[in-house]
Amino acid sequence: MPKLKQAPIKSLCPTQLTIGMIEVETKRKHLAALSAKEQQEFLQSHPMPVVIGPGERLYITDHHHLARAALEAGIAHGYFTVDADFSSHGPEDFWRKMDENSWVHPLDQNGVRHHYACIPSHLSQLIDDVYRSLAGFVRDAGGYEKTRTAFAEFIWADFFRRNVAIEDVNADFSRAVRLAQRLARNPLAKGIPGFKE
Repeated sequence: MPKLKQAPIKSLCPTQLTIGMIEVETKRKHLAALSAKEQQEFLQSHPMPVVIGPGERLYITDHHHLARAALEAGIAHGYFTVDADFSSHGPEDFWRKMDENSWVHPLDQNGVRHHYACIPSHLSQLIDDVYRSLAGFVRDAGGYEKTRTAFAEFIWADFFRRNVAIEDVNADFSRAVRLAQRLARNPLAKGIPGFKE
């Protein structure tokens, strides 16, 4: 098992543009309900994978929602494991290596790709994508399987973005989750990672 290390949550750099704030708020409430000791135990059991980048900065490649929730809950430190050390690379080469390993997702809340320079430098700057929350809630409700495929939830978010009207998501999120659960079983979703037969 990789060795756990500790770092200030506010020092962690994102590798994506968006986050689902409804999902973040659910995780924040969970963390806030725990004692300080329980919070640390929970974070130790959910370490954030990082890549060490230029300037020895820590770039998280997963668990952005948990990291943002911990930040919002006022938790100072989190735990991480190191997937790779690209600290000797310049910024352009660093991002190229991150892309080669599927450790970066520079798509916005509309599914539009951006330059790596547009990725926020701080967790607090991530933009809300309600469809990313929808994808997370559908997964948690059993609509599709959790998978090791990088950024699979974003693929599901884009699928739901094309098939569930934003007005329906904003008007009644719980109803939108139920609708998206049915859509997740539709043959149109068959090629998406985590699809359940």
